Amino acid sequence: MDPLDALTEIAFLLERERSSRYKSKAFRTAGDVLAGLPPEHIADPVRLKHTKGIGDTTYRVIREALEGDVPQYLADLREKSGGAPRSTLRAALKGDLHCHSEWSDGLTPIELMVDSARRLGHEYLALTDHSPRLRVANGLSAERLEQQLEVVAGLGGDGIRLLSGIEVDILDDGALDQTPELLGRLDVVVASVHSKLKMEPREMTRRMIRAVSDPHTDVLGHITGRLVEGSRGTRPGATFDAEAVFAACAEHGVAVEVNSRPERQDPPDELIKLALDAGCLFSIDSDAHAPGQLSLLDYGAERAEANGIPPERIVTTWPVERLLEWTGR
Repeated sequence: MDPLDALTEIAFLLERERSSRYKSKAFRTAGDVLAGLPPEHIADPVRLKHTKGIGDTTYRVIREALEGDVPQYLADLREKSGGAPRSTLRAALKGDLHCHSEWSDGLTPIELMVDSARRLGHEYLALTDHSPRLRVANGLSAERLEQQLEVVAGLGGDGIRLLSGIEVDILDDGALDQTPELLGRLDVVVASVHSKLKMEPREMTRRMIRAVSDPHTDVLGHITGRLVEGSRGTRPGATFDAEAVFAACAEHGVAVEVNSRPERQDPPDELIKLALDAGCLFSIDSDAHAPGQLSLLDYGAERAEANGIPPERIVTTWPVERLLEWTGR
C-alpha cells in the first residue's frame, strides 16, 4: 500500500469520527513530510524513524505500508467505520453548503477541503467560514473575507465548483453579522444563531424571523443549536415559535438546514415535520471542520430520508446552475 495514501485515509477516518484534532493533524503532518522526502530517505528505516514530523505511530504505519500490508491502525479504523449509515437519498446529493477551513475554526487549508469533496463525488462545495462576532471561532472580518474571496476564485475545477459563502452569525436583534455589500457578493449565505440560546422564546422567534427575512439569507443553519452527544457535552436547544419561523422560511425561500453532525441531530424530528408541513425547502449539510467530516452527509441523508423529506425539496440535490439561480433570487 502507498504509505502516503495510508496516512491520508487514516486522517480522513479520524476526522469523520470526530476524534481528537491532534491525532488527525499528526497523520496529515506526517503525510506532508513524507511527500517531500526522496525515495532513498523513505527506504532507510533509521533515517525515516528520526525524521522530524514522523512519530512512532506514523512511522509504524509507513513501514507496514512499505512492506506491502494494510497498516493495522488503518485496518482497525476501516472496521470501526464500516457501520456508517446508508440511504438511497445520499446518492442524490450533489453538494454541500456548509463547511469550514483553517481561515476560521476548521482544521485544514481550503485546498484540502476541496480535494476531499472532489473525492467524495461532490459537484460543488460552499466554503462558509464564520463571521467576525464569533471570535472564539476566529471569525472573518470584512477585510479577511475580501482576501478569502480572492483565494476562492482561484480554486475548484477538475469536476468540482467551489462556491463562496459564509456562516453568518444572527445577532441578538436578528441582523446579520456582515456588511450587506459583502453578503451580496457571496454565492451562499448560511445564517445561524450561536449565542444566547436561552433567550426568551418570543424574542428568539423575532430574532430568527428577522434573519430569514433578510434577502441575503439562503439557509437557516442548525436551527436549535442543541448538542445531544459528543466531546463538548450536551445542551438543550433554543425555544421559539417554530411554526412562525418556518412560515417565514417558506415565504422567503430560505432552506432549513438538516445538519449532518451526529452530535447535533438538528433539527429534531418533530421540527422537521413542522417544516415539511410549512412547505419549506431543506439543505442537507455536513458542517464539516475537517476533510473527513465532509462524509458526515451520510448521517444527514439518513435522517432526512427517515423523516420523509422529498428529494426535490432538498436544494443540495439540485445541479449547481439551479442552486445558484435560487441563491441569487
